[in-house]
Amino acid sequence: MRLTHPLIPMALRFSLAGAAAGLFACAVRAQSPSAEEIVARANRAAYYQGSDGRATVRMAITDAGGQVRERQMTILRRDDVPPGNSGDEHCGEQKFYVYFHRPADVGKMAFMVWKHLDRDDDRWLYLPALDLVKRIAASDERTSFVGSDFFYEDVSGRRPQEDEHELVETTETAYVLRNTPKDPTLVEFSHYTTWVDRKTSLPVKAEYYDRGGKIYRVYEALETSMIQDHPTVTRAKMSNLGTGGSTITEYSDVAYDVGLPEDIFSERYLRRAPRQYLRSR
Repeated sequence: MRLTHPLIPMALRFSLAGAAAGLFACAVRAQSPSAEEIVARANRAAYYQGSDGRATVRMAITDAGGQVRERQMTILRRDDVPPGNSGDEHCGEQKFYVYFHRPADVGKMAFMVWKHLDRDDDRWLYLPALDLVKRIAASDERTSFVGSDFFYEDVSGRRPQEDEHELVETTETAYVLRNTPKDPTLVEFSHYTTWVDRKTSLPVKAEYYDRGGKIYRVYEALETSMIQDHPTVTRAKMSNLGTGGSTITEYSDVAYDVGLPEDIFSERYLRRAPRQYLRSR
């Protein structure tokens, strides 16, 4: 008999619906992994698919007045796999290389990250107009990435061990976590809430709260695809509620396990781009 059958009294329908909802809530609570397990899976899904990766990225930066600026770049990523580790499960150190194609004012600019687990990441920015390689201080990690609403830290990811994680809700589609920095003096937010897809483990939304408890920054995964058996965000948006601006990034030509050599992630290749590994359309 269906719950929508007209012979079932309205009060009974609500009673049955409430009972079903309660049973579901109890079931998901019993089945939910720990907050730390969810965060580890999300970190792996967002930043460690395959042993390396490459993607063409188009970025549209919209200011409060509706004016749009565009960026096009290629992102290369390589995992440093410890000896004896297949790389399937580890979330270790990584290297990122970002090469800018367009527009002309950022063309040939390059950005590189060496991501560490036990100390601050190393970051460099190559400015071709000055032929200058500039080190980016750890204090600048949470500043605008080339004028967009994404931060430098967003490119390579925030280390999970920098925050305390609490699972605050489990829905039918997502785990909802509250993340609080262990050292609040190093960041501008008081905490942030993330929604992690239960099927793919991809973080699909994040809301950042200022010290007054107001949301001021929102990340959203707008589109995802399965690429080489890896769930992948192919379109995302970062909104700055304070300035009224937003940035949309679109990822194409995504490939994993490309076979990127380690030596291209060096200062030498900041000045001389490894073009055989860069693709631009």
